[in-house]
Amino acid sequence: MQLIDKLSILADAAKYDASCASSGAPKRSSEGRSGLGSSNGMGICHSYTPDGRCVSLLKVLLTNFCLYDCQYCVNRRSSDVPRARFSPEEVVRLTLDFYRRNCVSGLFLSSGIIRSADYTMEQLVRVARLLREEHEFRGYIHLKTIPDADPLLIEEAGRYADRLSVNVELPTDQGLQALAPEKHLGSIKQAMRTIYTGEQTVLNEPRAPRFAPAGQSTQMIVGADDTDDSTILHSAESLYGNFRLRRVYYSAFSPIPDSPKSVPLAAPPLMREHRLYQADFLLRSYGFSANELFKGPGHLALDIDPKLAWALDNRSLFPLDLNRAEPALISRIPGIGLRTTQRLVELRRERRIRFEDLARMRCVLSKAKPFFITSDYHPQQAETSSALLYQQLRDRPQPQQMGLWG
Repeated sequence: MQLIDKLSILADAAKYDASCASSGAPKRSSEGRSGLGSSNGMGICHSYTPDGRCVSLLKVLLTNFCLYDCQYCVNRRSSDVPRARFSPEEVVRLTLDFYRRNCVSGLFLSSGIIRSADYTMEQLVRVARLLREEHEFRGYIHLKTIPDADPLLIEEAGRYADRLSVNVELPTDQGLQALAPEKHLGSIKQAMRTIYTGEQTVLNEPRAPRFAPAGQSTQMIVGADDTDDSTILHSAESLYGNFRLRRVYYSAFSPIPDSPKSVPLAAPPLMREHRLYQADFLLRSYGFSANELFKGPGHLALDIDPKLAWALDNRSLFPLDLNRAEPALISRIPGIGLRTTQRLVELRRERRIRFEDLARMRCVLSKAKPFFITSDYHPQQAETSSALLYQQLRDRPQPQQMGLWG
């Protein structure tokens, strides 16, 4: 098979993995040399996220052959998709070729399981080692970790990769047993702990070798089984707390040709995935807990964002006096973000906050108005009814626009 044919198959096969963001990666110097891919050199063309990190990655699988028969996976053992396999040297060649063309600034590499977990992990590590040691590649490398691989192989991967990821895929052991019986949540979490231990070693021992400086991430598939949003977010909260994950990514299940009957025949609403990302952001950045977002088992509302839903469920806390309230509570007002909260706190050290200040800071006043008080503004009691606000502020389906030609 020609290299371009392999690339066509294995790049397409990698599109289902969402956990490949590169935010958090440090710049790699070359100690006086302009090593290949060094992010502080000249003549390098990158795409950047708003926080300045590059995300133009060559995203491929080493192979889509797999010993496992995960029912939700297009590359499962029983699938009849076209198969291909790169050698480590071919992945290195592609990465360098695409980099020299300024198409990518790094590599995201995953793989199906071939021969064994250890053998597959050895092949992934070999790619990273060749790039770093033989070609002095200073670009970003993200390696997918094989859960059952020897911890020594995972530790070696962390010395070459900027980020490692271990996909949970389904947040409960029951779900894995039903749809991916070769996988076990215990071994997945053990791999996460190996990565976490490597990160902690670097923090506690200044002379320890570099280890996955951009941390670790994971992915959960949404809608492949009947796991509800409460269970998913409680699981994410546990992973953040126990393993200091940088991100949990959520991927709506995508039915594939000839899907087995054990998985749904229709994809879940994409809005469900979106709401999970919004709720996850509240966990990571706003100090919310999963218990605050759910009264019990169930799903996030699709027609209202989780921050607004929480505010409507906790009307007794509002409206807040912006000239007196704690910053942590101000940031929980719908339509007011963390940066605006900081600016409001700085402003009130100089003078009292007025309504026009929030307009000038471009707060989403349509959402925020019922939840705050300023020196010259107090919402009317009729405006603060939760039922009325729910009807006024919930998201409504956007009408579909007619095409240009009818």
